[in-house]
Amino acid sequence: MALEPPQRLVTALGETAQDGDDWLAKLPEAAEQAVSLRELTVERVHVPGGRSSLVILVRLADGTPAVLKLVPPRSRPESERAALAHWNGLGAVRLLDPSAADGALLLERLHRDVSVRSLPEAKALLEAAGTLRRLWVEPPTDHRFETVAERTGRQADAMRAAADGEVAPLVDAALSARDELLAGDVEVRLLHGTFRQSKVLQGDRVPWLAVGPDPVVGEPAFDLARLVRDRVEDLIASPSGASITRRRVKKLAESLDVDQERLRGWTLFRAVESGVRARRVGREQDAELLLEFAGWL
Repeated sequence: MALEPPQRLVTALGETAQDGDDWLAKLPEAAEQAVSLRELTVERVHVPGGRSSLVILVRLADGTPAVLKLVPPRSRPESERAALAHWNGLGAVRLLDPSAADGALLLERLHRDVSVRSLPEAKALLEAAGTLRRLWVEPPTDHRFETVAERTGRQADAMRAAADGEVAPLVDAALSARDELLAGDVEVRLLHGTFRQSKVLQGDRVPWLAVGPDPVVGEPAFDLARLVRDRVEDLIASPSGASITRRRVKKLAESLDVDQERLRGWTLFRAVESGVRARRVGREQDAELLLEFAGWL
């Protein structure tokens, strides 16, 4: 069976590797090798799949359903492996081959077409927040995870380079917020890093489990900030979107015992960073939505 990458993955990686990337060219062969090494039976490639990885539905030698995931090296698959191994199934998908060294991830099978986004908005936020809380554990003492300061430092540099007259005020506000947020002492936890409703899938072991972390170590408010803007297109379309957003910040902060002003600050930074990045790769509609949302904060 040909293990070719879905078009959605090809398009997404083309946006972030426009100077050339041979990972996609080598992907079918790498997938075949990973399947053979683990003695898996392939069912099918998951389509349309995600924007950052190839997901293959497989079965183990004993018939147990599982998922084989291949991720580009720049997406730090070993960091994802380390985080999943540390969580050991608590709030997140379970890693089935923690000692594998080929960069592929063998994971328990979840219901990939059913995320908490399928629930009514209020229920979806509640379930997503509850899942996120379980992930906030102390990192391993010898961890090599990127810190929030390191990640946002790289992002801040890119924001400064891409800012023009139109977005400069928002970029300045976001960078000022980051400086203030990093100046204080905060509780440090292992964070998902890219958490949103679509990253929480239905499971059999427990109702909802997180997938696809890009783990980072820092304060929980940074992790929660991405959840604040979920369904941003609905917020922008609503005549009361700004007030709904402010209520959402307050509600999520209170429900997860996070400082409301710190959550607002990280939400601003992450929305502006995402908006500026979307503009840089030509996703103008996404950029407009994100930057309008940021203006409400």
